[in-house]
Amino acid sequence: MKRSFWTDRPTLVTGATGFVGGWLVKRLLDSRADVICLVRDWVPQSQLLSNGLADQVKLVRGDVRDQALLERVMGEYEVDTVIHLAAQTIVGIANDNPVSTFESNIGGTWAVLEAAKRSPRVKQIVVASSDKAYGSQDKLPYGEESPLQGTHPYDVSKSCADLIAGAYAKTFALPVAITRCGNFYGGGDLNWNRIVPGTIRSVLKGERPVVRSDGNYVRDYFYVEDGAAATMLLAERLAKNPTLKGAAFNFSNETRVSVIELVRRILKIMKSDLKPKILDEARHEIRDQYLSAKKAKRVLGWSPLFDLDGGLRRTIDWYRKFLGS
Repeated sequence: MKRSFWTDRPTLVTGATGFVGGWLVKRLLDSRADVICLVRDWVPQSQLLSNGLADQVKLVRGDVRDQALLERVMGEYEVDTVIHLAAQTIVGIANDNPVSTFESNIGGTWAVLEAAKRSPRVKQIVVASSDKAYGSQDKLPYGEESPLQGTHPYDVSKSCADLIAGAYAKTFALPVAITRCGNFYGGGDLNWNRIVPGTIRSVLKGERPVVRSDGNYVRDYFYVEDGAAATMLLAERLAKNPTLKGAAFNFSNETRVSVIELVRRILKIMKSDLKPKILDEARHEIRDQYLSAKKAKRVLGWSPLFDLDGGLRRTIDWYRKFLGS
């Protein structure tokens, strides 16, 4: 059997109890990586814990802002590859509690990078940024050359973390690369305020789905298993090509849809005639955000595994099983 890049590779994942983290850990384990997970809060409903993945990894309890802890983990577990996902990811929480978001998203990022800088065995670091790092732009779709200009708390936290990652690459030659993905969706997201899981759960309960905004906000929606695969591919390419240090890559299906159109797609796939309830209560959110993934396709040879409808079908199947419907 051919040995893969990931076989027995000591890989540290921050944010492993998060939505993307659970899928990433599963994919790493399927690739036979030696996975070490930094976990702050014990979240029994997370993929990591509910699917038995935690029994197959090394678990370290602690906060991503604890640089000394991170140095110990990277040293004692002889970590080769660091994948930094840990973040406070909810826009509404960032608006209500900006300081905790800044501490986790900005302070956590520099703690990871500084610990990696002091850990000579670390060979690759992938930092998860976001399309939100671009802020509001006149020119769309976002390309990687677009300036990082977040204005609201969550967006600012991602702009800052992204810039810090680039600074460590340029100033200290740290082997770090950055992902900027669209809005993740998929099974395992238990934040029912998000449009995809909230809509699916409403339909399964026979209730009208709720749209917080006016329904016309345009976004990229990116399937979570594609996100996990893209993150791993970037780490592999970074290992083979040192010129990718400091590079950022957009990952997107390049399928731009409004919130109301996405809800209608879900209703159609679920064969529901329920009508969405439009609240028009969104605040501090950017009207249109969507990405160009041309650079990732050209430089990394990347392509998505699932289109939007294919990802939605897999997502709906997951929630049917999870909710017993």
